[in-house]
Amino acid sequence: MNYNSTTELIGQAVGGWLTGALASALINGLLILLVLRLPLLTKAGWFHAWCLGTLLAASIGWRGWGAVVLYLALGSAVTKLGFAKKESLGIAEARGGRRGPENVWGSAATGALLALATLLPGAPKQLLLSGFIASFAAKLGDTFGSEIGKRWGRSTVSLSQWKPVPPGTDGAVSLEGTLASLAGSLLFSAVGWALKLIPAGQIPLITAVAFFACLIESLIGAELQPRVSWLSNEAVNGLLTVIAAGLAMVLLH
Repeated sequence: MNYNSTTELIGQAVGGWLTGALASALINGLLILLVLRLPLLTKAGWFHAWCLGTLLAASIGWRGWGAVVLYLALGSAVTKLGFAKKESLGIAEARGGRRGPENVWGSAATGALLALATLLPGAPKQLLLSGFIASFAAKLGDTFGSEIGKRWGRSTVSLSQWKPVPPGTDGAVSLEGTLASLAGSLLFSAVGWALKLIPAGQIPLITAVAFFACLIESLIGAELQPRVSWLSNEAVNGLLTVIAAGLAMVLLH
């Protein structure tokens, strides 16, 4: 194959991707307009969700986009459970539970990078998709554990010191929240299988890895976050997704 032929093929591939990206941007924008009034995201959050959705649809297709839409819906739904009680205790999510840009990318930056990586020539697409699902399974598990634990956890303890602490304390766990975290990890792993992004045989491993990452995230929240000024909640969430995706990909390689 000569240079001109190679250049032409690359140009056709790039042109095809750009066409798909523009179509994804338009469709994603129209869909967001239909749900814009739902109390899920701030105005800026919706814009960043549009950027994320466009990227996902253009890289791994509408099944990957659908997985993240389900993640948002499930995470928002569990956040609203017992919201009035959490608000009265001062431990509810800010802005009435609406997520902003920092929440969008704190949860999805790892998955977005893995989705983009599938476009590289010779990329191990299935391995990258498994990491993608693991990252969101961990984040959904973390959300389930945090929101259920804050509202219904009967005994909350610090994971590092194993001492009782108030509900909502960074790095704290409860039995109810821990079980909810496991359930959230399993649920999103099943979503990945249902959307044919991962094979059924990977569900146990991805669930276990995501749940383990949630426990590590609690330790980071308890031990490192109070001591490291730049380690915000969003940064900790990013580490959570990196740990889950990385472990899943190493173990499945």
